[in-house]
Amino acid sequence: MNRISWLIIFLAISLPCFNSFSQEITILDKVTQVYIPGVKVYATNPKVQTLSDGQGKFNLELFSECDSVYVSYTSYETQELSVFELKGVAQIELTDQALSVSEMIVTANRWEQDKAKVPNRIAKLNMKDAELLGPQTTADLLETSGYVFVQKSQLAGGSPQLRGFGTNRVMITVDGVRMNNAIFRSGNLQNVLSLDANSLESAEVLFGPGAVMYGSDAIGGVMDFRSKKAQLITDSTRLRSKFNVFSRYSTASNESTTHFDFNYGKKKWAFMTAITFSKFGDLKTGSYGNSAFLRPSYQETINGVDSTLVNEDSNLQIGSGYWQANAIQKVYFKPSKEWSFDYGFLFSTTSDAPRYDRLTLDANSDGQLDNAEWYYGPQQWMMHRLTVVNTPVKNLLYDQMRLTVAYQSYRESRHDRKKGATERRNKYEHVDALSLNSDFDKTLSSRIKLFYGIEGVFNLVHSNADKTSIIDGSSYEINARYPDGSRWQTYGVYTKWNYSIHDKWILNTGIRYTIYDIVAKFDTSLFAVPIPGVNNSDGALNGTIGLVYNPNVRSQIYINGSSGFRAPNIDDIGKVFDSEPGSVVVPNVHLKPEYAYSAEFGFVKAIKNSVKLDGAVYYTYLKDALARTTFNFNGQDSILYDGVLSQVQAIQNISNAYVYGLQGGVELNLGKGFSLKSMISYQKGFEYNVDSASYFPKSHITPLYGRTALSYKRRHLRMEMYAVYHGRMNHDDLPLIERKNHSYALDHEGNSYTPSWYTLNIKATYFFNEHTSLNAGVENITDQLYRTFGSGISAPGRNFSLSLKVML
Repeated sequence: MNRISWLIIFLAISLPCFNSFSQEITILDKVTQVYIPGVKVYATNPKVQTLSDGQGKFNLELFSECDSVYVSYTSYETQELSVFELKGVAQIELTDQALSVSEMIVTANRWEQDKAKVPNRIAKLNMKDAELLGPQTTADLLETSGYVFVQKSQLAGGSPQLRGFGTNRVMITVDGVRMNNAIFRSGNLQNVLSLDANSLESAEVLFGPGAVMYGSDAIGGVMDFRSKKAQLITDSTRLRSKFNVFSRYSTASNESTTHFDFNYGKKKWAFMTAITFSKFGDLKTGSYGNSAFLRPSYQETINGVDSTLVNEDSNLQIGSGYWQANAIQKVYFKPSKEWSFDYGFLFSTTSDAPRYDRLTLDANSDGQLDNAEWYYGPQQWMMHRLTVVNTPVKNLLYDQMRLTVAYQSYRESRHDRKKGATERRNKYEHVDALSLNSDFDKTLSSRIKLFYGIEGVFNLVHSNADKTSIIDGSSYEINARYPDGSRWQTYGVYTKWNYSIHDKWILNTGIRYTIYDIVAKFDTSLFAVPIPGVNNSDGALNGTIGLVYNPNVRSQIYINGSSGFRAPNIDDIGKVFDSEPGSVVVPNVHLKPEYAYSAEFGFVKAIKNSVKLDGAVYYTYLKDALARTTFNFNGQDSILYDGVLSQVQAIQNISNAYVYGLQGGVELNLGKGFSLKSMISYQKGFEYNVDSASYFPKSHITPLYGRTALSYKRRHLRMEMYAVYHGRMNHDDLPLIERKNHSYALDHEGNSYTPSWYTLNIKATYFFNEHTSLNAGVENITDQLYRTFGSGISAPGRNFSLSLKVML
């Protein structure tokens, strides 16, 4: 043979071998068929490790001398595959992890940690489930998860409640930054609405006091939200950009939502932009239920005359629609392995949002609605955040350091006018909030890990009010809701230890000391406050201790005791407002913190790969509780306010309360793609009432509620049929201040109560390919007419939804 013939034979033999060693494999989600970047692919003999690139690919050549490889990624089952079997394979499909006890969470210590090692009940919301269920708002995301009870006073609302506490006794954090501010009130709050459910990367709920890590307000629990990150691309030869867009329509509120996000990543720099716009019409409620929840009439001003009109479709809740817009911009820079810089800009705004429960008020039961107008002005929230993370190769003080600096701006307003009145009352609030968090962790030995940090928060409150003529537009100043220019600040230092007593026993303990300071000056020219101002400051010491026992990788038993506190804020000390017809709340400058003491026992048990059980029982005692009750103002128990003789009330440290309850869940892996998951929550709580010297049901105590879902997954398809249910709240179960609320139904004796209810629902997503998916569903299939407990607006009736998502 000549040399050319030998060369041809050599290439024919060697090229297939060369190709097999340069073989690329793509890692996909089995159901969605979407590639998964950042998957850990490793071998143990010899030790080799790599990550899948931005398109989910890795090169098999790296493992040419290995017998087998492991493919591992968070929330997916780890696969072991032989290198021989992988030759010629183009794809590896990963399946969702089933019935796992371990899961990485961040709320417990502000750093990622295995949930199985933490002595708390923590729920990590499954964002794949969220995408299937298609919640319209973040409040709906919490509610549909089954873990959180949500109250709504209007469609543009949603006030989460955790273990018998809500509003300013639960904490909201966004990208590690405290969202609670100096004017978070004891009445229902809507601030969680400012977060875009379509732009969240993760959401966690920590139940029970979290004061050691989060400071004031974290009594009932902590809701931690993480927005989508800007993603680096590790392989510069791959596509650097990623674009997602989806659009949804639903019938009950005539909702239309459009969202897009775009990521551009390089090896050191990454940028992410997300924008969402949603428009909601008047919400239509169901047909089968208590007629008290219908809208038989509505108000309208015709030729300058305020009129009450008959609603031709009483299921249509006229005056409930609004729109909302959200935007996010992220910039991520990682100059080295040790340092990273993450900047985030988040913005949210709404249209005017009608206060539906006030629009339906007919205090005299004469068929004439009391208010001609009552609406919230645009709720605007903006945050600038910079997070710097340092992970040094060697440092005596810390293994990781995270510094977060943030500025937030909150704007909200209230506008109302009584029927027949010629002037509209307008109250405007603006809060500037600065915060600094420094968090550190340090592994001291193989058994001891230390977490510590400091926090500083400063709030400046601006508040003004006027009355405007609807005839000629003229206006004049009136008393503001809060003292204008008031300041609220808090500073804290904390430390927390994790000690592995044994391979199966872990002790968690921590302590925090917080000081706060309030400075406010009252404008006595508009409202005769008997003192010119207030300077209120104090400190609070909190601790936690918990023990975890892991008999095996599929079991967890834990017990913990902890304390929490809430420092009084500007809303508590300096507010003047009419809480309800005939009552006025006035300032009380002599407030101090309220304290909570809690104990909890819980467990998680997975039986093989078939059953998972979890449960928790808890008890919380609230001491020196801040509660609203009767008060004397300049020696008077009633004053004339806005032309109405009103009983004087104020927030006072005059109460105590206790809450106990249980939470439980079960998951079944039925095989062939089917699974069943059910959860339930039960609680009781009572608050001491000074006026009657007796205990009565506490506000924010929810009825028995739960969720049961049957799911089905296979390649290209995901479905879920689920039921949501809610127990009855009798008249005697209601808090005293709620027993005359017009938003409730009336029993056969004419007393307020909330009927029990349930809904049946179905959702499905079909994934045509890795780029396109279609989601459709029906909620409240049987068209039930109901209200969740404490809500002022009826829930949606039968609702059809359809959405299309495209990923490029």
